[in-house]
Amino acid sequence: MSHQSEQALEDEFISQLESLDYEYVDIRDISQLKDNLKVQLEILNNTKFSEQEFNKILLHLESGGIFDKAKKLRDKMELLRDDNTMDYIDFFNYHWCKNSFQVAHQITMEGKYKNRYDVTILINGLPLVQVELKRRGIELKRAFNQTQRYQIHTYRGLFQYIQVFVISNGVDTKYYANNRDLNYKFTFFWKDEKNNNISNLKDFTNEFLERYHIHKMIDKYIVLSESTRSMVILRAYQFYAVEKILDSALHSKKNGYVWHATGSGKTLTSFKASQLLARKAEIDKVLFIVDRKDLDNQTFNEFNKFSNGSVDSTENTKKLIQQLRGTDKLIVTTIQKLSKAAKSNKKELESVKDQKMILMFDECHRSQFGEMHNTITNYFTNIQCFGFTGTPIFAENSNKNKTTHDIFGDRLHQYLIKDAIKDNNVLGFSVEYIGRYKNKSKYDIAVEEINTKEVMESDKRLEKIVDYIFENHDRKTYNREFTSIFAVSSIKVLNRYYEIFKKKNQELPEEDRLKIATIYTYDDNPDLTEKEIHPRDTLEEQISDYNNLFGTNYSTDTFSMYYQDVSEKSKAKKIDILLVVNMFLTGFDNKYLNSLYVDKNLVYHSLIQAYSRTNRICNEKKAYGNIICFRNLKKQTDDAIRLFSDENAEETVLMKPYREYVENFNSGVKTLHTIVKTVDEVDQLEGEDLKNFVKTFRDLLILLNRITTFTEFSYKDLLLPEQEIEDYKSKYIDIYDPPTSIGEKESVLEDIDFEIELLRRDDINVEYILKLLKELRPNTPGFEKDKQFILNTMEKDIKLRSKIDLINKFIEENIVKPNENVNTEEKLEEYMDREKKTAINQLITSENLHQDKTKNLINEYEFSGKIKPMEVANLFTEKLKLKDKRRKRQELKQEIMDLIDKYTW
Repeated sequence: MSHQSEQALEDEFISQLESLDYEYVDIRDISQLKDNLKVQLEILNNTKFSEQEFNKILLHLESGGIFDKAKKLRDKMELLRDDNTMDYIDFFNYHWCKNSFQVAHQITMEGKYKNRYDVTILINGLPLVQVELKRRGIELKRAFNQTQRYQIHTYRGLFQYIQVFVISNGVDTKYYANNRDLNYKFTFFWKDEKNNNISNLKDFTNEFLERYHIHKMIDKYIVLSESTRSMVILRAYQFYAVEKILDSALHSKKNGYVWHATGSGKTLTSFKASQLLARKAEIDKVLFIVDRKDLDNQTFNEFNKFSNGSVDSTENTKKLIQQLRGTDKLIVTTIQKLSKAAKSNKKELESVKDQKMILMFDECHRSQFGEMHNTITNYFTNIQCFGFTGTPIFAENSNKNKTTHDIFGDRLHQYLIKDAIKDNNVLGFSVEYIGRYKNKSKYDIAVEEINTKEVMESDKRLEKIVDYIFENHDRKTYNREFTSIFAVSSIKVLNRYYEIFKKKNQELPEEDRLKIATIYTYDDNPDLTEKEIHPRDTLEEQISDYNNLFGTNYSTDTFSMYYQDVSEKSKAKKIDILLVVNMFLTGFDNKYLNSLYVDKNLVYHSLIQAYSRTNRICNEKKAYGNIICFRNLKKQTDDAIRLFSDENAEETVLMKPYREYVENFNSGVKTLHTIVKTVDEVDQLEGEDLKNFVKTFRDLLILLNRITTFTEFSYKDLLLPEQEIEDYKSKYIDIYDPPTSIGEKESVLEDIDFEIELLRRDDINVEYILKLLKELRPNTPGFEKDKQFILNTMEKDIKLRSKIDLINKFIEENIVKPNENVNTEEKLEEYMDREKKTAINQLITSENLHQDKTKNLINEYEFSGKIKPMEVANLFTEKLKLKDKRRKRQELKQEIMDLIDKYTW
């Protein structure tokens, strides 16, 4: 059976665009692109440009990077005309029908290499949408990888105006925003309002690339994040939610709420809705309202991440009143402050009480069920309320017999957790229940069946739980590549857990200790017995331990600063376990948090909110959120999932049992053995057999990554021994990274994607290699064998491979006689530093660079991890030709990054 060719798919696609009133234009190179741009800008601006004037426009357009160009697209340019008058030039009109829409294909660009782009959509002559097509049967990620390659090699100048990439193999089609750093995890399917994928290219084109719609996406639904200097394009469910809010706010008096799964990007959705409403002349104020101070800072920072300085945080009621009476249209505040202002400052707010206001409530289930909400809605006379929640209140989990619908009215849009998991926008959960009811559990931990306070809070039980965590934490977090939270039932129990952790930590070598921190709020006047210590005093001691661990200087008097630092250190993976009671179980986003230990009762929305701290997308290794329950929350978990998705959602939201993954793995091993019976046979594979090996072993890697975090994991359960897995990994890496970049292997594998992130073994790292080096004993019979083992071990790690020659040379030149008392670690550090300096000097000589400037830039890069492109350009002693400047700058930047990576131990 023949497949539709890539050329046939391209021709059909262009014909469809023409039927949607795109004008086909024959553009083959950059010169013709510029000629067409001049004509289209003249039409848009209703003028003619002289050659000199258009050169000024080109100079303006071609300077800056992707983010700068995205801003220029949306701004006017001041053009000094030949007659010395000033004119203002548009590049993009906000009325869609006043723009020209064209389609071109096979435009050739030359940079480091020559590339031809499949299909380019031009708006007013600028390339704003780039479509890369692959024939049916080729994995979609290959098209994504091609856009990555183009960006490195040839996307520059006018092609940096691309706002949206579209990739398709005819059957599957996705879109994503153009940015300096592209990530396949941020590619999306377009959907209909009911969250069904529109993946076929023909259907996608009719819906997404229709002229009015693509204009709207570029005009309204791309957010320019000032703090990260990146573009963010909304996903389909976010688009529909904002559209529903706009329609309701502008054409009715109705309130409403949006139910989008926790972790799916509600802040971006609410920001975009708020931003668009704040631009409307008929709306006086848009208030984004959170319900607690610990969320206020986070929401404020998130808003400012999308538009730096666009929102003023209100520190007190007086400041809020000033903002309400002033010119600020977009305000972030808390429900407490707004309620207080409406109740106690009525006279000062008299002039604004009748203004048209939109109130956006973050997590609308939390504080809108009491007097504060009533105070606000009773005082202001012309308001509409819109709420966002990942866990609405229904009759089953109602608060004071009121539901989200009772407070906010109709649901405007929904995107459930099962939808988000299916789309890979958030992760599912692997829930393990550790305790006596697991018949073969060696951790004889009492659970809810013996739910007396005396048993549940006994030191014996708490110590067993801590022992379990010490034994399994590295497995759960991939050797602390991720971090965790431990949610417990009360401050009293938290303090006892903390003391047990502290005691057991002191019994361990320093490198094996877990970094523990606590965070909780306390009652100033608790009901204490004579012997009990005030919770503020215990927290003060715990903060003192934190200060000693991290070199900080916080106290309960600076609790808000301590809170922020704990948040930042958790996100930086500097805290292994954060002990909490309620804090950080809602509203805390940390992509490096993959495990939640639970020793408290959770139900419905509190359970889903807590579990969802672990479900943020990070990398391939983080396949799901680990939930480790020390109470039998099975029924509560099932009930919550059914309530917030549907009866059939459990299979989507919860990971399969361990044994089922093992069966799948072993089934995959049998498939592998039909392709190759031994590791050595991999070298003989060609054509389809080679391709099938890569796909089959890639799937095994993914399964292995899932099952290694289970408590009961053992290599004995697998049909493939651990050493054989490692041997196959080596062959897999060789295929991915062959000695030469051209040849038969590359052509055979060009339509499939490798899974490289999963190749790094957790126990193969710098510390492990250093340990092996220390154990090397020259002039002994096993020396050569031990040395080769070190080099072979490094070969299996994609990140350590580049250092093999260095370590081999170090061993040959520096490993001393057994009797000499030498610190191998210090000697290796001196060696790497010496080799790095030699390599830097060679780079300076070979590229004719300024010595001091280069060394200063490298020092800054080692400190901050960032390199500014313009600073790289200043390193060259010779003036570069304009056509070579960007290429040479990028090549040098990459050389510097590779050099530091190689010599950093």
